[in-house]
Amino acid sequence: MYHDSPLVAEGHRIRNAFNGETFIFTHVREDASAFQFDVLLEPGGMQTGTGMHHVHPFASEAFTVKSGKLALSIQGECRILGAGENCVIAAGIPHFFRNGHAGETLFTARFTPGQQFLRFFLNMASGTADHPDWYDERGEPPLLLRALALHHYAGHGYAAAIPIWLQRALFASLTPFAYLAGYRLSVTQNRQ
Repeated sequence: MYHDSPLVAEGHRIRNAFNGETFIFTHVREDASAFQFDVLLEPGGMQTGTGMHHVHPFASEAFTVKSGKLALSIQGECRILGAGENCVIAAGIPHFFRNGHAGETLFTARFTPGQQFLRFFLNMASGTADHPDWYDERGEPPLLLRALALHHYAGHGYAAAIPIWLQRALFASLTPFAYLAGYRLSVTQNRQ
């Protein structure tokens, strides 16, 4: 069961100072059918940090560009989307994105089904804003923090180059050590 009350104020923005990415929470109620939010990429946005080929094994991700240009890498092939264009990445397909030009880019990301992507992305965004000291100069979280988040939100996202079963086992085994090191999630998982 999803909570009816919003987890964050509609329109709330959280900026990742490491990689020039701002999450704009446009849909703030949990819905099992879909979840979407806007992302503003600054010039050079996502050139560092967590932009790597990854997969969402149980959800498709649709990108719709509102302004600017978005560079998508889908299974290693680059595609540039301009304003008004969209692309749907099927569940399990390796991909990542970057700003595709010298200006700002604004796009909508939509996940179907919604799983707990609202909580997942609130954690990702809040972590860099609330605890920048936990991240390296490129904005990469330490392995223990990554393990904690990806264990609690199992099935939401994985690195594309490593078998998912291995990542799940590794994240589960490292989670107690993450707690011992003092890492905590900003938003807890919704136990349905």
